[in-house]
Amino acid sequence: MPSPIDALTAPARLQIRRWVLGAFPRDPAHGLDYDQPLGDAGLFGADSVTWKVHADFSGMLSGGLCALMLQTLHPLALAGVWDHSNFRADLVGRLRRTTAFVAGTTYAPRAPAQALIAKVRAIHQHVRGYAEDGRAYSADDPQLLTWVHVTEAYGFLEGFRRYGHLPLPAGAADRYYDEVRRVAEALGARDVPASEGAVAAYFERVRGELEFSERSRIVLGVLARVRLPVPIAGPSRDVFLGAGAALLPAWAQEHLQFGLGRRLQSRIAARALASVAPLVRAALSDGVASRSCGRVGVSPSQLRRWT
Repeated sequence: MPSPIDALTAPARLQIRRWVLGAFPRDPAHGLDYDQPLGDAGLFGADSVTWKVHADFSGMLSGGLCALMLQTLHPLALAGVWDHSNFRADLVGRLRRTTAFVAGTTYAPRAPAQALIAKVRAIHQHVRGYAEDGRAYSADDPQLLTWVHVTEAYGFLEGFRRYGHLPLPAGAADRYYDEVRRVAEALGARDVPASEGAVAAYFERVRGELEFSERSRIVLGVLARVRLPVPIAGPSRDVFLGAGAALLPAWAQEHLQFGLGRRLQSRIAARALASVAPLVRAALSDGVASRSCGRVGVSPSQLRRWT
């Protein structure tokens, strides 16, 4: 029998569910079967830190937006997006494709997950050109792959830390970075940081290569105006975008020229997302993470505890 609190929050959970599934359909990976074959743990398995971190929608979406903001600072990575992406007209589509890839490589059985990686590798072979300063770039450059991976892994982990339901125990962050690098390496990345300390050292090394350009400003402007296909699209976007900005390292906020007003807005948005994250979690309790737990014969509750 539902508790009085469950009964009171049921309408809000139903509305949140409609919003999220409208923006990010239940099966964004175009037909992947998360239920079969039984016993197939995929690339990670239910006892991994990755399954727990990636099961939290609020942390993942805010973390993904944090990663996008970070990625605008790398001139070569940004050139690939600028030349080969229709981000101006379909940024939501780009977010959905990223969601599909992360969900598939995290939770799908091994063979479909590997097929997703092979598909992206094939696409990367055709993404190449020249940045504004004349330097050549290619999406299959191991260093650029490492940059994109590290920014995403950092954003997802920090999103989980800030808006998830489980405080990270000692060593969990290092385990996460060590686990998720296998996808980056399968895509062609090299020298991928495998611990929290290594990620901090990596950011310190690459900071000299980063810049806030006019292109960076334009992409951030598109991101700030994107309309999610949900009711009250503007406020929903502002909360998640601000909550994502709150995850940025202090040095990145400086690079992105975030003033005191923008930082205050981010802190307010972070508090707002933290307050509704439990409702979001409850509304999406039957997603691909839970289905994948069924495939390997464990309870989805395992994703909500460390032991």
